[in-house]
Amino acid sequence: MNGAAKGAIVGGVFLAMVGGAGYGVYALVDDAGSGHGGRTGADGTTVKTAKGSGPVTDEEAARTAKAFLAAWAAGHDREAAELTNNTQAAQSAVADYRAAAHVSKAVITPGTPTGTTVPFTVTAEITYEGVTKPLAYSSQLTVVRGVTSGKALVDWQPSVIHPQLGKDEKLRAGAPAAPPVKAVDRNGEELTAEKYPSLGPVLDQLRQTYGAKAGGKGGAELWIEPAVTSGPRRTLLTLAEGEPSTLKTTLDAKVQAAAEKAVARYPEASVVAVKPSNGHILAVANHRKDGFNAAMEGARAPGSTMKIVTAAMLIDRGRASADQPAQCTKEASWGGRSFHNLNHFDLPGNAPFATAFARSCNTAFIKRIDDVNDDAALSKEAREVFGIGLDWKTGIRSADGKVPEAAGAGAAAEYIGQGQITMNPLNVASITATARTGVFRQPVLVPADLDGRPLAQAARPMKPAVAQQLVRMMRQTAANGTAAEVMSGVRGSDKGAKTGSAEVDGAGSPDSWFTGYSGDVAAAAMVEAGGHGGDAAGPIVAAVLNS
Repeated sequence: MNGAAKGAIVGGVFLAMVGGAGYGVYALVDDAGSGHGGRTGADGTTVKTAKGSGPVTDEEAARTAKAFLAAWAAGHDREAAELTNNTQAAQSAVADYRAAAHVSKAVITPGTPTGTTVPFTVTAEITYEGVTKPLAYSSQLTVVRGVTSGKALVDWQPSVIHPQLGKDEKLRAGAPAAPPVKAVDRNGEELTAEKYPSLGPVLDQLRQTYGAKAGGKGGAELWIEPAVTSGPRRTLLTLAEGEPSTLKTTLDAKVQAAAEKAVARYPEASVVAVKPSNGHILAVANHRKDGFNAAMEGARAPGSTMKIVTAAMLIDRGRASADQPAQCTKEASWGGRSFHNLNHFDLPGNAPFATAFARSCNTAFIKRIDDVNDDAALSKEAREVFGIGLDWKTGIRSADGKVPEAAGAGAAAEYIGQGQITMNPLNVASITATARTGVFRQPVLVPADLDGRPLAQAARPMKPAVAQQLVRMMRQTAANGTAAEVMSGVRGSDKGAKTGSAEVDGAGSPDSWFTGYSGDVAAAAMVEAGGHGGDAAGPIVAAVLNS
């Protein structure tokens, strides 16, 4: 072995160092016993690849993992790939590790196996155009029985190479496609993923969209290349600093900090806050395992928060008013399907519509369908007044909601926020903002004057009488309706709210939805399988409004 490339094993740690000759080689000590047959490893020792049957034994798992990690760290991509159950994908990934991700040195240390799962740590160096930076992380692999070969093989997943790699994603190093940006909030305070973790995907999109437009210059970095070309790159390590441009957003660091803290209390939680007076997005936060920006891109049934739109449509068409009596029975049938209220409650026959709204009475809304006699009524109201379904251009990717036309049981479900309706917290926060002011103002995260993009415009403002009654009903909901407990802790006297829960097929608990406003801030939150509106989503909204 020459002085340019050396390999060694010290206490089970696989080490490779690169000199002028490129990737080094490894010595692998075989301590798995004898008599099983095998093949020759990188250093001439025997690597066991015995056939077997039944569950993989702990001994097989440890032996296979050790051989794979050594081959990978040595840069022997084919040898490593043949120890997995997906040779083609594994060989490409291991080869890319040094060629495309520019890993110039790696120390891989196996941990203590748990059955057939073997954890390990990687301490590596990335070298690109003369610049070297360290990279350290932990991952794990699982050993399974090969379906056709009967051999113990590493169950190949991209996350073996790096824990943040998903299906069809790749590790890459080099000059970024977009220059860096220094995103700042509405007051000029810098927004970073380190300080505001859930903004990571948002900041990546801002860089991708506005990096070049804002005048920055690129450097060098290690990133995760997305599986689809439209997805943003996720930066893992900066090798050489570029010259970032400053990008002003509408976010408010104080509100964002509160939103981050609030969603962290619940798994699969998302929240958005907007200013009703101008549509500026003040905060967007998610606490999810998949890193998805469900707050702005999600599409799930919004439950009874949709009753804000339904109530507006009914009042708009003269089919209801805040003081008009509403029939809130325990159950109601429409289109061959039976609907009921939570715990089958009912209200006295002379209870006004405002009380039915505040108590979230499903049947009081469903019983009005025959009076409306227009399958497109709800869809029209959502689009023409609340801007739902228009092409929103917020500055990053966002879904703008969907309220399709429906008839029969489907229409009844949509009146109470189920069926084919889909929303996300951004949409529901915007609905609340529109109800608060009577005018739809398309939410934005980046001011439109930065790039001149057109903003969505609703066909008409809300009628003043409709807006007045809607605000009154939301205030009543916050004062003594289903949102009273949550909103009692929200400061200020000018406040309103609406709760919601949405049943999801196959889920043990409904999605928890809650939306509310206080002064010139409207917020909406959703917690998947979080229960009823006030259980999980409510406290998130309250915390954001109090910020």
